[in-house]
Amino acid sequence: MSVPALPIRLLDLPAQHAAIQPELDAALQRVLQEGAFIQGPDVQLFAQELGLYLGGTHVVPCANGTDALQLALMALDLQPGDEVIVPAFTYVATAEAAAILGLKPVMADVDPHTFTLDPAAAAAAITPRTRAIMAVHLYGQCADLTALKTLADQHQLALIEDNAQAIGATWQFSDGSIQHAGTVGEVGTTSFFPSKNLGAMGDGGALFTRSEARAAQLHELANHGQPRGKKYLHQRIGLNSRLDTLQAALLRVKLRHLTNWTEARQQAAARYDAALANVPGLRIPTRQPGSTHVFHQYTITLGSTAVRDALQQHLQQHGIPSVVYYPLPVHTQPAYRYLGYREGQFPVAEQLCGTVLSLPIHPGLVADQIDRIAEVILAFMGGATGVA
Repeated sequence: MSVPALPIRLLDLPAQHAAIQPELDAALQRVLQEGAFIQGPDVQLFAQELGLYLGGTHVVPCANGTDALQLALMALDLQPGDEVIVPAFTYVATAEAAAILGLKPVMADVDPHTFTLDPAAAAAAITPRTRAIMAVHLYGQCADLTALKTLADQHQLALIEDNAQAIGATWQFSDGSIQHAGTVGEVGTTSFFPSKNLGAMGDGGALFTRSEARAAQLHELANHGQPRGKKYLHQRIGLNSRLDTLQAALLRVKLRHLTNWTEARQQAAARYDAALANVPGLRIPTRQPGSTHVFHQYTITLGSTAVRDALQQHLQQHGIPSVVYYPLPVHTQPAYRYLGYREGQFPVAEQLCGTVLSLPIHPGLVADQIDRIAEVILAFMGGATGVA
């Protein structure tokens, strides 16, 4: 009797957790027995361990990735109306963090191959009111950190790295030095949303900085403006943005497996590449020169919106999930119409929203499943290439 094929999931968290269940259970029981559910010892231990993983940087845990972006901007002491350059093709939180502080998100287009912030477009968006550039390391690889860091330094701007999707990715500079994504700019941020490569079992986030003074400031801002160890003394107006002890304990367990999980994602991506590299009307992910790729998403692009949507429907009919990240660029979202942008102003972002499609990818995705996905795609594209 043949064994039924495993169902294909976009992300298989139950299987991932089952493989490390004893470690997760032990961490949970330890926190329950200690009873220190807020700012317990696991929070600081996780910050230290993640800092070491990232090559020796200060880590300030917080409640979620959006808070991390807001805290990064709060640390810059910006004034209402100051401008922050953000990519038009990103999750809305990048712009939202600036807008909620009374800052002006200034959109810039992205590179058509890597989908990350185009340094030339960012340079063209700089005005006398510009104070920061927010680079998003999208889908698992770095934006062009050499060009963006140079641009920020030339104009005395802060470079903020939104690293929610690329934890563990690295950037190599022209002198051969290598740094982790999120540790190059003034502040880096990340999210531990459950679907992330390093995901909690709930919300969570963190900030990264190589400056001890900046880390102390961020810690205060995330804890009602209180300096570490000085309760009820509020030196800044801050937030209540803390990583729960239980989430920190679970993340400590997962961090120990992150390198192996990343390698599994990269192997899955390589198998996709081999199967889909020469399909007319389909483009596999382009690697950013200088960056490693940790494949938070494996995102292909199709020749048109009609073909993309038809392929997505075809995959679904064959039991294969897929997602469009993201269907609308930020500048066309109703909440951001007040910025005055118009359709057509950021053509690359708009084209990508109509043509990208993210396929299943996770550490437990096996070769037979990837081959099945590729087989379904190839069968569809063979009949769709004349339409694209």
